[in-house]
Amino acid sequence: MRPLANPLPHPAETARPSRRAVWTAVAALVGATLFWAGNYLVGQRAVETIDPVSLTLLRWALALVPLAVAAQLLERPDWRAVARAWPWLLALSAFGILGYNLFLYGALEYTDAFSASLVNAFNPALITLAAAVFLRERLTALSVGGVVVALAGVLVVLGDGDPAALLEGGFGTGELLMVGAIAAWTAYTVAGRRGPRLPPVAATAAQAGAAVAVLAPVSLASGGPALPGSGAALGSLLFIAVFPSVLSYLLWNHALTAVPPGRAGVFLNLITVFTAVFTILAGQPWTWAQVAGGAIVVGGVVLANAGALRRGR
Repeated sequence: MRPLANPLPHPAETARPSRRAVWTAVAALVGATLFWAGNYLVGQRAVETIDPVSLTLLRWALALVPLAVAAQLLERPDWRAVARAWPWLLALSAFGILGYNLFLYGALEYTDAFSASLVNAFNPALITLAAAVFLRERLTALSVGGVVVALAGVLVVLGDGDPAALLEGGFGTGELLMVGAIAAWTAYTVAGRRGPRLPPVAATAAQAGAAVAVLAPVSLASGGPALPGSGAALGSLLFIAVFPSVLSYLLWNHALTAVPPGRAGVFLNLITVFTAVFTILAGQPWTWAQVAGGAIVVGGVVLANAGALRRGR
């Protein structure tokens, strides 16, 4: 799970941070993306014994209290003001907490973490395109070129080095579910940019609470949730609940106090890089088509966001 779509204005917009603050922010961004990459790898193990609905419910039920406590300590929000924004928070929860995670964990039942992360790497380029369509944001020639390049990289990955093969064999179930995941996150991001300004950690806690309230009856009605059946499964669940669900958000929002969002967003490509490195180190199978396609995707995303990078300096 990645950062909130619509954070409050931060000091980086009004004051030039110190070099030490910038380097601390960079370290925080690296840590956040490292834990989000862990969500793919550990999530792949978790869905072997916990179904996606139960995993999503248990993840955010466990993360809810730490997020709320962190919000109170760090942001001291007006919780009544947060509650008044419930229609917006419920919509964002449906897209970002429920939609993205259910599609992601569903995809990991059919495909490996590396392939899923490569499809996910197209997400920033898709957001750039959606922002131009729905938010009337200016789409430059570089942005269009970057989206096209990133899409070509995704097709290389999905076609295992032969994009034309997709015309015959089509997409696999896991890849289609990952397309649903990035579509859900794109909707989350676009909707978030139109919403009210709220403290980001408090808003995340509220969205987690909404997701748990909606998903719990569904899970109970279907006989769930399925609890971890082994120590390894419990460890996977706790990792997902603590590191990508709580610590990544805290690190990301800390980084935004010193690094503009345009520059921070490019760090999301490290999710794919870290997933690839961990896959190789773990001795899991990989192909040159995945590596080449991933490199093309990352290059396209950086190209598509070149304008935001320049503005963020």
